[in-house]
Amino acid sequence: MFFPQNIYIGIDPTAGNKPIIYAAVDQELQMVALGGGDMDEVLAFVGGQRQAVVSICAPQGPNLGLMADESFRQTLSPPPKPGRWKNYRVAEYYLRKHNIHITPTPSLVNACPGWIKTGFAIIRRITSLAYQPFSQSDSSLQYLEVYPQASYAMLLGHNPFLKHSLEGRLQRQLVLYERNINLPDPMNFFEEITRHRILNGVLPSGILHQPAELDALVGAYCAWLVKNRPDQVAWVGDPQEGQIMLPGVELKNRY
Repeated sequence: MFFPQNIYIGIDPTAGNKPIIYAAVDQELQMVALGGGDMDEVLAFVGGQRQAVVSICAPQGPNLGLMADESFRQTLSPPPKPGRWKNYRVAEYYLRKHNIHITPTPSLVNACPGWIKTGFAIIRRITSLAYQPFSQSDSSLQYLEVYPQASYAMLLGHNPFLKHSLEGRLQRQLVLYERNINLPDPMNFFEEITRHRILNGVLPSGILHQPAELDALVGAYCAWLVKNRPDQVAWVGDPQEGQIMLPGVELKNRY
């Protein structure tokens, strides 16, 4: 599917062996695509665009050993305690210090979980499609890294509920709905709950999106935000190793 104007895409590979989920919004934050598929299907959608920013909900590469380098550690604020955080990326260290949980990215590719390896593969493939790292060029095709848990924490001002829980899905969809993405109002979910449904274990369907879809959608929103409101975002991490974009100006001390 080709769109003639700027398109903002979020890709979430965290479902592992299940389909890679992607979502896209247009310049007016209207959702124009939401789907899933294998690597080739997702890349066919991404590669079909002429002007796009893609957010990938996965690390850009293994850690480069910066957190294991004592001289580098002393340049951080605050410096890590001796012996800790050595097999993390710098961005991951900073998020953990702010009480945002994030899976560390090992220095060896073979030691990485499957979804992280999938993220690496997505980066390799989209760079072959002429996508360039955001802020390193004025290319019409750009990509960046986001972390959905941190994105939702920044937008809420606190850590969200667990993403696979009912309350977590409601909360995440409400955050996006209030930012004018054309999703169903998640509060309508409660209007569909009846005594009969509860007794029979049948909850309303067709209102709430799945966790991976909501992660891809916040990625798409972040891609829109970084392009259209660059003064409203922040970056954490070392540029050599991969920075994570956050939808807010400044991290709170603790989430």
